[in-house]
Amino acid sequence: MSSTWRPSTRPRTRLEGPVSCSHHNYVAEERYEGMDLLVTRKGAIRAGSGDFGIIPGSMGTGSYIVKGLGNPASFNSASHGAGRKMSRNAAKRRFSTKDLEEQTRGVECRKDSGVVDEIPGAYKPIEKVMEQQRDLVEVVAKLKQVICVKG
Repeated sequence: MSSTWRPSTRPRTRLEGPVSCSHHNYVAEERYEGMDLLVTRKGAIRAGSGDFGIIPGSMGTGSYIVKGLGNPASFNSASHGAGRKMSRNAAKRRFSTKDLEEQTRGVECRKDSGVVDEIPGAYKPIEKVMEQQRDLVEVVAKLKQVICVKG
């Protein structure tokens, strides 16, 4: 990435508080219908009423800043991200570094064989995932992917 990169516009969204990107695999003590429970969230975030969170897409798509709606039917939870539509090994067999370059065009990121399993084509469309959980979260902002850092 060029050291002179600057965003082209200022953010138009002002957040009312911090956005939690806490672990998406954890256990929390919570109370539902008068019972103290241990709620395990695997690939999920807490989406209690007013809770801010981030729901990322793949390394080539956007992410969403959301505010939880506090839906008790989901134990105040929402998905952590787009979710895979194929395994890491299947993605490595199906896609090449050329595919990765094409699917992440315009995004500053690694484009080598070490991250082919993270190719956008291996994930569900984030827009569809967000539509399916509109009863769990309110979208506050959609973020455009510019840089993606993978270990």
